[in-house]
Amino acid sequence: MNRIGFIGTGHIAAPMVRFLATRGHDVTISKRNARAAKDLRASHGIRVADNQDVLDASDIVFLCLRPAVAEAVVAPLRFRADQKIVSVMAGISQARLSEWCAPSSDITLTIPLGFLEQGGCPLAACPSDEVLAPLFAPDNPVMPVPNEAAFNQHFAVCAMVPGLLDLMVTASDWLSRQTGDPDGAAIYTRQLVAGFLASLPQGGAEMLPAERDALATDGTISLMMTTRLHDGGAHAALCTALDAIGDRLGGRK
Repeated sequence: MNRIGFIGTGHIAAPMVRFLATRGHDVTISKRNARAAKDLRASHGIRVADNQDVLDASDIVFLCLRPAVAEAVVAPLRFRADQKIVSVMAGISQARLSEWCAPSSDITLTIPLGFLEQGGCPLAACPSDEVLAPLFAPDNPVMPVPNEAAFNQHFAVCAMVPGLLDLMVTASDWLSRQTGDPDGAAIYTRQLVAGFLASLPQGGAEMLPAERDALATDGTISLMMTTRLHDGGAHAALCTALDAIGDRLGGRK
C-alpha cells in the first residue's frame, strides 16, 4: 500500500483516484473540485483535505491541475525531499516542476485518460516507469520515454482521441440521415469502432498497417474509403495538426 495524494480532482484525476483506491492504496485528495471530491468521498471513502494537508499525508503526489493555474497552486506548497511527484499537466516542464516542488527531485511526467479506470490505457512515463508501473500495470501498460522532448509529442497523439471522436460524430450523423435513427446510428458507429479496436492483436510498428491492408484490398469499399481520405487531404490535415501541437509543446524535430 502507498500513501498517495492528488492536487486537483477533475476529469482526469477522478478515474485514477478510483483505480488506486480499489487496489488498496491510501489516497487523499484536494478540495479544488468540491463536487468531484464529495463524490469520491461518498463512493470510495477517500479523504478530502487542503492542499498542504494532502502533501503532508502523501509519499507520492499527483499534480492534476490546469496548466494555467499550476504555478499559483503548486509553488507555495511545502514538499519533502523524499516525495515522488507525478505530473499529468501538458506543457509544464520537469525543470519548472523541479523549482516548484523543491526539495523533491523525483519527478515523473505521464498522460492518462479516463478509461485508465477500466484498464488498457497506455501511460507514457518520463523519464522512467519506476513510479507508475507498480501502481497501474499490468492493467494499463506503462511505457518509459526517457527523453522529455519525445514525451511531449505523445500529448499530440493523445489529442488525436477527440479528433477521432469528431470523425465518428460525422459518420454517425451521416448514417442517421440515411436511416432516420440517430440513436441506432450512434450505437452502431461507437460499437463498430470499439469492438474492432478491442480485437486488434498485440504488435509493433507493423501491426496497424498490416490490419489496414488486410481490409483495404483491391476492389473493396475499404480501399475506396482509405483512398478517398488520402486524396481528400485527411492525412495531411492530421499531420499538420500533430505538427502544430508538437510545436506548441516543444521538442519536435
